[in-house]
Amino acid sequence: MPTLWPFHTCRITYSTIFTARLLLFLSLSSIAQAEPNPSLMLANTYRSDLKLENYWVSEKFDGVRAYWDGEKLLSRQGNIYHAPRWFTAQFPATPLDGELWLGRQRFDELSGAVRKDTPDDSEWREIRFMVFDLPAAEGSFDQRLNKLKNIISQSQSPYLVLVAQQKFSDENTLMAHLDSLVAKGGEGLMLHLGTAPYRSHRSDDLLKLKPYQDAEAIVIGHVGGKGKYEGMLGALVVKTSTGIKFKIGSGLSDAQRQLPPAIGTTITYKYYGLTGSGTPRFASFLRIRDEQ
Repeated sequence: MPTLWPFHTCRITYSTIFTARLLLFLSLSSIAQAEPNPSLMLANTYRSDLKLENYWVSEKFDGVRAYWDGEKLLSRQGNIYHAPRWFTAQFPATPLDGELWLGRQRFDELSGAVRKDTPDDSEWREIRFMVFDLPAAEGSFDQRLNKLKNIISQSQSPYLVLVAQQKFSDENTLMAHLDSLVAKGGEGLMLHLGTAPYRSHRSDDLLKLKPYQDAEAIVIGHVGGKGKYEGMLGALVVKTSTGIKFKIGSGLSDAQRQLPPAIGTTITYKYYGLTGSGTPRFASFLRIRDEQ
């Protein structure tokens, strides 16, 4: 078993960490629980044996998933994003599925902005609701996409954006497009099956494609740092849903090493395949999972 990080030996006192976590908890608790979780379509990971010509391809935005129910923006957990009234004033009454997005590689800024109980107008003026589906509409994605184009074109809102969709006939062209997007700071691609209805579960109707894989794990321990990280976190000890335990020591900022994710927190990490024993290869911390 890995050695747990002894907090009393660190430069930061336990009371400081406790106070910071308490403030974070109170901040998140201020987000009103709206209703049961929205039933959203979830993605599987891309694989090469599918008929690529049947899929629409769009950028995978590094934002937060949002559901517009016709009156308010909800998170995956059914909590309200407290957007200013002017932000949603010209949104349609039709339910929309999309992502709140601030720009490439600006997830932390976005996450901080949308979690505020009292919205900051200056922050929200930069945010866009990137819409990619009509969850309450019948028909295939091909049909829903045509309806969505009409709905967005009739809206006068500058904050409502239709996600661009295109098709690729072969995998080499698709991968070249992925490489070009990633080089510009993009995260990856999403693939929607054109013939699929909107189904509220994880399936091959929706796929994600990244230059790396990602997954979630629960923090079960902290390992103290050495050298320049002396007195701070050296690595997280995590456990996957299948019971695999391993350490994640890269991808963490100095601030995160000083105030690490608490034991019991679910994090997202990236990795590049699995070892023979099933352990994620070159695992690196991405972020604390969006719990809204």
